[in-house]
Amino acid sequence: MFRQLYSLETLFYLQMSVEKKWILPVAADSEKINSLATALGVDWTLAQLLVQREIYTFEQAKFFFRPQLENLHDPFLMKDMQHAVNRINQAIANDEHIMVYGDYDVDGTTAVALVYSFIHKIHANISYYIPDRYDEGYGISTKGIDHAKENNVKLIIALDCGIKANEKINYAKQSGIDFIICDHHLPGDDIPKAVAVLDAKRYDCEYPFKELSGCGVGFKLIQALGKENNIPFENIEKYLDLVAVSIAADIVPVVGENRILAFYGLKRLNENPRNGLLAIIKLSGLENHQISLDDIVFKIGPRINAAGRMEQGRSAVDLLIADDNESAIEQATSINSVNNERKNVDRAITLEAIEMVKSTDENKKTTVVYNPNWHKGVVGIVASRLIESFYRPTIVLTKSNGLISGSARSIPGFDLHQAVEACSDLLETFGGHTYAAGMTLKEENLEQFKYRFEKYVNDNIDESIMTPQVSIDAHLDFKQITPKFFRILNQFQPFGPGNMSPVFLTQNVYDNGNSRKVGQFGEHVKLEIIQEEEPYRPFHGIAFNLSEHFNFIKGGNPIDMCYSIAENYYRGVANIQLRVKDVKCKEIDFL
Repeated sequence: MFRQLYSLETLFYLQMSVEKKWILPVAADSEKINSLATALGVDWTLAQLLVQREIYTFEQAKFFFRPQLENLHDPFLMKDMQHAVNRINQAIANDEHIMVYGDYDVDGTTAVALVYSFIHKIHANISYYIPDRYDEGYGISTKGIDHAKENNVKLIIALDCGIKANEKINYAKQSGIDFIICDHHLPGDDIPKAVAVLDAKRYDCEYPFKELSGCGVGFKLIQALGKENNIPFENIEKYLDLVAVSIAADIVPVVGENRILAFYGLKRLNENPRNGLLAIIKLSGLENHQISLDDIVFKIGPRINAAGRMEQGRSAVDLLIADDNESAIEQATSINSVNNERKNVDRAITLEAIEMVKSTDENKKTTVVYNPNWHKGVVGIVASRLIESFYRPTIVLTKSNGLISGSARSIPGFDLHQAVEACSDLLETFGGHTYAAGMTLKEENLEQFKYRFEKYVNDNIDESIMTPQVSIDAHLDFKQITPKFFRILNQFQPFGPGNMSPVFLTQNVYDNGNSRKVGQFGEHVKLEIIQEEEPYRPFHGIAFNLSEHFNFIKGGNPIDMCYSIAENYYRGVANIQLRVKDVKCKEIDFL
């Protein structure tokens, strides 16, 4: 049994190594780059990276490298913000029971923790509610409203959900419960008739920045409450660690206001995080480590998410609002165990799904797999894994509460939300955005849905985007990677969508004799690599899932390599590490 599992694991990792197309940088505007390099006193390549980000002057570079909290937008620019603040102040004045309601993922639970913690400081009559993923599903539920009614709640503040919950808002109103909606998803044709609907994506909202996370919208709400009630901003700034976690985990663009929020949120996360996050940081092995958004995406976020995926999202909020270190460590340890269970479950389902996909038509433009026994909490993760393996729009479905339920993921350049919406007449519910969506449907509609989804994608996808691509920002020689170069490059952080970690191309590099395979199945390569021009200066690198090139590299043959540059922490010591995206083995002319 274990022999077969290991064989499948190895197959899985090999399958993930899909041949990629390299997109070389466009011709540079040498005049602008030279001017900026001179003005800043930096390497030409660093100036090139800034120009690519539409930064041309010293002042623009200062604004980019030194984000300032004073440049956050006035929260009252968001439509309905004054209505929201007035209604919360009314509830506080009348000692009404307020319930903070949020989704069970990282964005939702951080948003609930943020708004609940802030209001609880000034109003004791407050509770929070996270719907059960399996019993209630995504968003505002009738069960949640009934719970509020039973507990004499007069005002619900909904976070990271609610923008399409028109019927539920009307249902609550019949029970004498008001709603404030704080969401960041695309609205439908009709805005719910709540007391206030805070969503920068509303067509009638003129808020300057449209890409806040759900927790980010919650932060704007407490920023407005603070401003209206003369609460010092330092009492609000301390919640930015939660906002940074949401920005990373929800993969929103790290530009504009999000860059400022993420910058100061990471600062707080590294210097003085709340008890719950500190406990997760320790369990993730990130103590004494300069935490980045990547660390949140791959280590902190999945642990917080595991609570809602496998058990109850409420336990994640309990952790995030923990008052003391002891209870935080206890709760974090429990959630960490749940995350380990989640990893085992999603690995097993992924292997099963890969075998299922391989047995179907390989010429399809989509992957849609269904098993009624799969764990609902991990189908989104499995969809992402299948994209890594087969690189096409993917939906993974299971059965829950009598309906088929699932998650969809897309590839860069294809609008998944539009594709699912085109089949919405076959769905009971759906929601999401360009690259991720969720849905439920009746079992009798499954085959028709699969057919329609495949047909829509086949008719509308550009064939050129169905090959994974590595976009290269600049050519680089190893001699350019000096301590000053890396120090300035590090200030481009926080990295994320809209400001990705730059990818460099270095040609004709060689193994210095010390590269080796690593990983449970030898699927990765730990590199020590040199360039011809600098034979005595090896750089350390890690090439995930590229072990099929190991023998060629180990044979001393030349390769071209594209990579990002990061700090790697080992036993408390930081070193420069090349994070290899792909390699191309060079043809050798023996004549």
